[in-house]
Amino acid sequence: MNPPSTLFASRWGFILAAMGSAVGLGNIWRFTFMAGENGGGVFIFFYFVFILAFGIPCLIAMITIGRRGRKSPPGSTKALALAEGRSSAWQGLGWLAITIAFLALTFFSVVAGWVLAYIPKALAGAFDQITPAESIALFAGAKADVWAMTLWHGLFMVLTMVIVGRGVREGVERAVTWLIPALFCILILLVVYAAATGAFAEALSFLFAPDFTKVSESVVLLALGQAFFSLSVGGGGILAYGAYLQREASIPKSAFAIATANVSVDMLAGLAIFPIVFAYGLAPGSGPGLLFETLPVAFGQMPGGQVIGTLFLLLVLFAALSTSISMLESVVARLVEFNTWSRAKMTLLAGGIVWVLGLGSVFSFNVWSDFTPFGFIPMLEGATIFRIVDFFVVNNLILISAFLLCVFVGWVTSEQALRDELDIEKQLWFPIWRIVMRYVAPIAICVIGIMSVIDQAK
Repeated sequence: MNPPSTLFASRWGFILAAMGSAVGLGNIWRFTFMAGENGGGVFIFFYFVFILAFGIPCLIAMITIGRRGRKSPPGSTKALALAEGRSSAWQGLGWLAITIAFLALTFFSVVAGWVLAYIPKALAGAFDQITPAESIALFAGAKADVWAMTLWHGLFMVLTMVIVGRGVREGVERAVTWLIPALFCILILLVVYAAATGAFAEALSFLFAPDFTKVSESVVLLALGQAFFSLSVGGGGILAYGAYLQREASIPKSAFAIATANVSVDMLAGLAIFPIVFAYGLAPGSGPGLLFETLPVAFGQMPGGQVIGTLFLLLVLFAALSTSISMLESVVARLVEFNTWSRAKMTLLAGGIVWVLGLGSVFSFNVWSDFTPFGFIPMLEGATIFRIVDFFVVNNLILISAFLLCVFVGWVTSEQALRDELDIEKQLWFPIWRIVMRYVAPIAICVIGIMSVIDQAK
């Protein structure tokens, strides 16, 4: 396939962009509260296992499809299927991937808007000596303010659109070359601070000394789901970025680097957050409210908390922005293939629609808090628009997309095409990878899906 007119300037440009796609709120927010709720070390143990067993193989598959097809996700899957003499309907896999990215961005940007809203609060000292009850009330007030939420949601989308609209090299690559290093620098600084002032030994034990008496079906399933979610398996970002990867770059090495960076951020986030949580007697299993309700209490009590709290929120913002860029890019990459408008106009169109649809999630916390459109379905009883979109994207569409990805690479794409793209002849890992993609991963995903449905139906 012919490469697109613009490629990443270097392999590291691609790796940083792909790191940004994988590293985000899923690492700093979702991973930490999931680990906190599910036994710490035992959850992390299984998470590591699944990253190695399924995460890296699926990353290799997504990058391979993107670079082999050299188009947007739908264009690449269609081109590869036709090259193998298969149905063009396989472009549906690409459409599903960018649909996941598009829908996820509608509620992801709302959560990122909360982060933006909290940065000036931290700078102004709003967390100083705040009590748990006051912190909960502060967050509830932020969610209830429909105009402020709409503004912050819109501002975050504007930041994302400005970067994506400038193109692959001038926008995406240039942004991630400072976003990702800045993210790591701030994270390491926070870990050093936590080690000096927090309950670091207790946090180390919680994170890295698994208590296997806490193993349960739920913990294993959640760890596997987090491994897929954390690496953006099934989403359109990595597929889109793969099309911009230079031919001479090693796909397996790139995938390993992305996964390593992703896990490193997970661990560093845990080492930055849990020492503070334990030092101030807070609950590690406080759930999704860990970032917006629990940590502000700690920042309000610690020495230099105003600075540390602001740095932490900037870290979360950088992580969120690097992910939103990849989400929007996967959609824009498809739109520009129509050659109707310029990239800037297509970015404005896609980002504008995301912002409008995201208002449904904004209103879910205030004016539409009682609106439950699918309340007649038992598992969605009482679910707002925000919860419905989150439920379908995270709990369902990602698993379906990941399953189809495995089938496409394992059974539709020929072994010779894969060997040509991966530039290998005889390597031990390749047949093992093929077995994982053909049999192990699809079966594991089906098991997750079935058990998830059973759990939701209870």
